[in-house]
Amino acid sequence: MIRTALLVAALTLPAAAGAQAYKCAVPERIETPRHDGPSLREPKRVVPIGGYTLALTWAPQYCHANARDASASFQCASGNRFGFTLHGLWPDGKGREWPQYCAPAKILDAETIRRNLCATPSTQLIQHEYAKHGTCMGIPPRAYFERAGSLYARVRYPDMDALSRREKLTAGQFAAAFARANRGLTADMLRITANRQGWLDEVWVCLDTRFAYTRCPSHQRSLPAARRLKIWRGAR
Repeated sequence: MIRTALLVAALTLPAAAGAQAYKCAVPERIETPRHDGPSLREPKRVVPIGGYTLALTWAPQYCHANARDASASFQCASGNRFGFTLHGLWPDGKGREWPQYCAPAKILDAETIRRNLCATPSTQLIQHEYAKHGTCMGIPPRAYFERAGSLYARVRYPDMDALSRREKLTAGQFAAAFARANRGLTADMLRITANRQGWLDEVWVCLDTRFAYTRCPSHQRSLPAARRLKIWRGAR
């Protein structure tokens, strides 16, 4: 059985829509995630928090690259459709190092995952985000995901279809369009990432310790403003 959590007709969404799960049906049975914790490659690191990053993934590009992966089936192969999804809320350090895996994390319960699956459409990614980032904020899972979800919900988006069709679109033009859609946001408060072929991958929104928009640290470099940027829109 499938419980429809959110169903929005894409044609009815305004150009600067806030809802990014255009179509999302959450299954009654939620897959149990695996334990996630520090490793030799990703060690525990406890350092003071100097700000935050709200990381947003452009789902059409993600699915274009990962549609055949079993881990991406809910997001990419189940009839659901997403725009920008919530990758996570990440505490940043006061320098180049950031805190991660600050404390052990239990396996999240099914209800916590169910509440967040239309924002972050992967049970394992939800587990990972709390284990790696949420534990460093010193708050329980529910509070972490409520904070991340509220920040995600306030973001508005430019007309991605129009931007994807613009000839010679640059990263700077995209950042400016994204900023214009959000009051109080400027292009230097965004980090735009792309894959090696120049397709939009993620947008990182920089936040201060009070979760207000702020200029990104100098070491968090975005794509150069003049760099060409392509936006995958799938079959739309």
